[in-house]
Amino acid sequence: MDIKRLDHFGLAAGVIKDLGVIELIDKHFEYDDTEHISTGEAVAGMIINGLGFTHLPMSLTPKFFENKPLEILFREGVEASHFNRFKLGRALDDIYDYGAEALFSEIAIKVCEREGIKRDLSHIDTTTFSLTGQYLPDSDENEIIITHGYSKAHRPDLKQAVLELASTQDGSVPFICKCHDGNASDNTIFKERVSSILEQIKAGEPPTCVVMDSKGYSSQNAENLKQIAFITRVPNTFSLVGESIDKALSNEDWHIINEDYKCQSFESFCLGFNHRWVVVWSKGAYERGISSIGKKVAKDKDNIGKQLKSLNKRAFSSEAAALSELNVIKEKWKFHKVEAVEYEFKTKYAKAGRPNGETSVKQVDVHIKASFTEAKETILEQQQREACFILATSVDSSKYSDEDVLSNYKKQSCVEGGFRFLKDPLFFASSLFLKKPSRIAGLLMVMTLALMVYNVAQRRLHKAMEAHNETIPNQIGKKVRKPTLRWVFQTFEGINFVKTITGESAQCIIHGINDLHKKVIKLLGGAACEIYQVATN
Repeated sequence: MDIKRLDHFGLAAGVIKDLGVIELIDKHFEYDDTEHISTGEAVAGMIINGLGFTHLPMSLTPKFFENKPLEILFREGVEASHFNRFKLGRALDDIYDYGAEALFSEIAIKVCEREGIKRDLSHIDTTTFSLTGQYLPDSDENEIIITHGYSKAHRPDLKQAVLELASTQDGSVPFICKCHDGNASDNTIFKERVSSILEQIKAGEPPTCVVMDSKGYSSQNAENLKQIAFITRVPNTFSLVGESIDKALSNEDWHIINEDYKCQSFESFCLGFNHRWVVVWSKGAYERGISSIGKKVAKDKDNIGKQLKSLNKRAFSSEAAALSELNVIKEKWKFHKVEAVEYEFKTKYAKAGRPNGETSVKQVDVHIKASFTEAKETILEQQQREACFILATSVDSSKYSDEDVLSNYKKQSCVEGGFRFLKDPLFFASSLFLKKPSRIAGLLMVMTLALMVYNVAQRRLHKAMEAHNETIPNQIGKKVRKPTLRWVFQTFEGINFVKTITGESAQCIIHGINDLHKKVIKLLGGAACEIYQVATN
């Protein structure tokens, strides 16, 4: 009897088979019989390893597969030893030599077509991956540079690589993946990406609305922005931002979306062309503004107290001179104002000792004492300004209302969630140890493929559950309609593939499947049903 762990790996393998990931990769590379597995199978092995959420790094993939039923996850004849570090390294080299970005996009677009995933909205963002060790550049002059740069992971002490992703709003499926130098600027990356999308549109591909952060809204990118549909946040560094927010706050012509948001829009001529600015008031930002400004007010109060104490010690020749100095000081106050002013006169005599009626006066020093209070009206105005931000869009209001613009921008979290997934300590843990920058780029592409498989599977499950009005219990037993795939994977722990060998005959069964497992497998459908020996009807 041969018992191997199947757990949730059959779900991942089934989706990989349904999407044809192995075939889409292998059609670009020759198969070497001496290596036993193809480049596509090596990549699929790394994806399944990554979606295993174990602590085993990629170099230990053979160990990871030692107790897995590879004959049903892949095919007959595949062994754990075939996923050795030499084959995996050559697979990453193959990916880089072909072009990681081109290969990923080709696979992702085919997957989107097969699954009916809409790409009408593209969410673009970047993140950094911190790396340790020395990285010597390869001979390829186009190789990425592992170097220091602005660290979004707050590790400026480490070298890094920058990963750019573009994801669909429908299902958060990544369809563009590109690795950049560690010191690459978001301004440059977004400019290049928008230019690339513009070229695709000119080549006849369906137009898409690009959603991105404020780094994409710049004078360097203006010529490209004129020609595409976009939604982005306007950086606060633009002088017109403050004017537009003050205009919105003064006319109070808000469209109430819900208790958390309201908005109004203006036609704006910025970056050399006309488009729409949507001023958004956010309750969350307002509450954060109250907190942050409260801290500033308290800090200013301490500083002003010290300033006035120091001012009181100074002697002036007249009240006007003392008041003039106070006016200079208070000009820098943002959240306070003078409440009252008092003067104290100190007479200095020509002779030392107790003065009498004949002692002449040398001079009269004027000391100023001022009290201050909070400028409540100014504070309230600033709190309202802090609650506002501006979104820019070139999409006509007949297609996207102000509310639609805000809703689509908020869904930028679909790509940010992908970054959190890729940086999970249990996802490809300790994998980024590779010393060749080309293999780092290849591995980041494979990691993004794993994210694509995960999100496609989760989308497929949610769609099926909605269509069949199904629910499954979450961690606390509550029935939910949109469980995370990570939780679903956890419920599959304890499923085994059992092969009983009697003479020359063998019988294979899947042990440990319950009704919940069967429900999930049927909802996912496809190759998963075959792997787990579950009837589709």
